[in-house]
Formats: sequence, C-alpha cells, structure tokens
Amino acid sequence: MNAAILLLLGLGLVEGEGRCFFNRTEERCVCRSLSEESLGSIIQCLPASVVEFWGGDLERYAALPISDLQPSTIDMLETLSIRKLVFGGLLVPEVLLARVLKFFSYTRVQELVFESCSFVGRSNWTEMAGQNLPILTLCFHNVTSAPLTGQEQGFSSLSSWLETLQELAVTSSHVTALPCAIGKVFRALRSLDMAQNSLRDDSLMPAFCEGAFPQLQLLSLRRNNLTSYHSVCESLQLLRELQHLDISQNKLIADPASSCQWPMSLRIFNLSGTSLDEVLTPLPPNLEVLDMSCNHLRTLDISLGSLKTLLLSQNMLQDASFIRNCPMLEVLHLDDNLIPELPWDELQLLGHLRDVAAAGNPYNCSCSGARGIQALAAMVHLGLAWPLDYVCHSPPRYQGVLVKDVPVSVLQCNSAAVITPICIILALLCVTGAVYLAKSRHGMFQACCRAVKRT
Repeated sequence: MNAAILLLLGLGLVEGEGRCFFNRTEERCVCRSLSEESLGSIIQCLPASVVEFWGGDLERYAALPISDLQPSTIDMLETLSIRKLVFGGLLVPEVLLARVLKFFSYTRVQELVFESCSFVGRSNWTEMAGQNLPILTLCFHNVTSAPLTGQEQGFSSLSSWLETLQELAVTSSHVTALPCAIGKVFRALRSLDMAQNSLRDDSLMPAFCEGAFPQLQLLSLRRNNLTSYHSVCESLQLLRELQHLDISQNKLIADPASSCQWPMSLRIFNLSGTSLDEVLTPLPPNLEVLDMSCNHLRTLDISLGSLKTLLLSQNMLQDASFIRNCPMLEVLHLDDNLIPELPWDELQLLGHLRDVAAAGNPYNCSCSGARGIQALAAMVHLGLAWPLDYVCHSPPRYQGVLVKDVPVSVLQCNSAAVITPICIILALLCVTGAVYLAKSRHGMFQACCRAVKRT
C-alpha cells in the first residue's frame, strides 16, 4: 500500500501498539494509535461503511512526496464501501491535507469528520482547483486552525467542490468571523451549524452578506456571543430560504422599541435559554415550531395560525390563555411555570392537540382546576411526568395531593346542582299532594251535604 493510500485513509502512525476493530453489525471500523507493526489490521476495515482513525501526528509526513495513483489503486478505491470517514485527535499539516484531499474523488465517501484535530501551517490549495469530490457533508468539532479571515483565495481554489457541499458544521472551534467571500462559495449549502463558537453581533452581517449561502435552510448559531435580538434579526434578513433557525443559549437583550422582520420562510425557531422576558413581534407568520423554553417570560401575546409545536417550559408564565390564538397546536409544553389552572375551555377546542406537558406548576385544585387537568389527561398524552409531578398547591386541604386524586364528582364539587333539583321535585310533590288533599276534602264535603239533604 503506497504512501498516498496511507495518507488518504488518514493514518497517524505513532509509537506503541494499536489496531483496528471492525463491528460487522454496525459496519463500523475504529482504528486507534496505529503503528507500523499493527498497520496490517486496517485490512479488516475494507468492508466497513464508517471508518474512524484516532490518535496520531501527520506532521512528519508533510514533506513526503505523493505521486499520482496507479490505475489499479484507483480501481481499488472505487470499490470501497466507505461512506463516512472520521479523523480524531490528529495533528494535520494543511499542506499535506491539500495534496491528499484530491484522491477522495476516486472514493464514494460522502461524509468527512474532523474531531479534536489541530490543523497547522497554511496551504494555497491550488492542487484542488477544479476538483470535484463526492463529499456532501463536512464536519469540524473542537478543532484549532488559523483564522478564516485571509483564506478567501484558498476557498476559491476549493470552489468546484464546496459549491456542491450540502451540510457544513464547525462547532466548538473558537470561530470569531466568517468572511463574506467564503459564504459566497457555498452555493448549494442547505445546513450550517456554527454552534458553540465565538461569533459576535458585528460578525454576522458580513458573514451573511448579499449572495452568501443562497440556499441555506438550516442555521444554528447556538451558544455563541450574541447579545442583540435586533442585530441578529437584521443580519439574517438576506437568508430568503431559511426555514430552521437556532439562536438558543445566547444572552439576548431585546429592545421593545425596535422592529425587525425575521425571514418569512422561517418554520422552526429556537429561542430557548436566551434570557428574554418577552416575545417581540412580529414573528414569522408561518412558524410551525417555536421554542421559548428556559427564559423569563411572564406573559405571552402571540397569534400564529400555523403553529404546531409551542415549547414554553421553565418560564414564569401565570396563565396559558394565549393558546386560543394558536388553533393548529399539536404539542404544548408548559412545565415548571407559575400556572395555577389550565384553560380547559380553550384546550378542548384544539382539535389537533395530542401532546401536553404541564408538570411542576402550582396548581389550584379547586373543582374546576382539578377537573380540567383530569379531563385533559383523558384527552391527550401528558408524558411520563403524569401523574406524579402534577401536584396541588392550593387550597390548603389538597396541598401536596396529586391532581389525579382530587375528587371532582358533581356531588362533591357542586352540591347545589344536585340538591336544588331534589328540592324542586320535593316541592312539586308537596304541592301536588296538597292539591290532591284539598280536592279530596272538597269531595267529602259535597258528599256529606248530599246525604243531609236526602235525610
């Protein structure tokens, strides 16, 4: 096996023992700390669809001459079943990666993952100019490399491949900026995950400039250094195909006086854990999923006719009357709020509702409150928290009692509704009896009179 194949498969040859292990059921092969002595164990990875290489230092091979592949080698690569390659814990010289990456054009690898890797040096990537690769998904997690700013020319050399890439993830990698010119290369990208980086408000506008990521449908900016609700909204307005946006776990400040329209195409919006104490409108009118959990909401005033999933757990809401403005709701989560009573009258009108979670609220177990929750449990799925986490907070006689155990029969909850009809019936019987008795006495009196006349 020549040097090109060794590097193509990402082998970090290190001192010490290591080998490859093939899981036939999962069609997954994992190689750890391969040495020259244990290199032969890689042969068992040939039938795998997923191959992982962990541990190693490729810097020693940076100057290794790599010749073009022989036809027999190309034929062998084309027959491999490998669809996903994972490289973990490697020190990778960029110049070496640039010289080897072109050989992936002979494989059927569709997903390439680098995890906990360090990329050192710089490469001009000219050897990749005009190269098309089958890789559609590219992931970097917890990697270190030179800043992206200033590498626009390198990305231009990779454009033949990158303009066909569909999914890109660069997570937990301390990214601070994404130049506009780089975004314009990704013409077919559908999904971009930039979670757990160091992006700031002022870095978003250049990243999502006119012409950048024109086909983007899913964007995750979760857990960055974003602070302005309005600035984030303004920066993403050019993403006209965006359907799924996640900006959760950023400490956002919302200015009620400002107004911004999110992309109209948005269907799924995750604002959980953003410290918001209100939902600023307008929201995208065609939203189907809205996650506002783990915030500081006290009230909610929304009207979304297409909304199917509304997640509001761990807020400070005191009522849920807003659901009347979301007629298509299927999933509603209200766990751990301050809601004393669920609006049963509104809930029973939601014909599509199938999943409700509302545990951990301080329920008022008056007859109407307890009856509504019990009726809801019979109508929809209340999750694993029912019934143990649905506990009465008031009135005092039911404090600490499970909502399901509160008696809600008509006799106990509304005795008047039972006693009043009984009293009316008794009264009617009394009146009827009195009339009958009066008639009887009158008849007896007339009979006596007739008897006296005859005598």
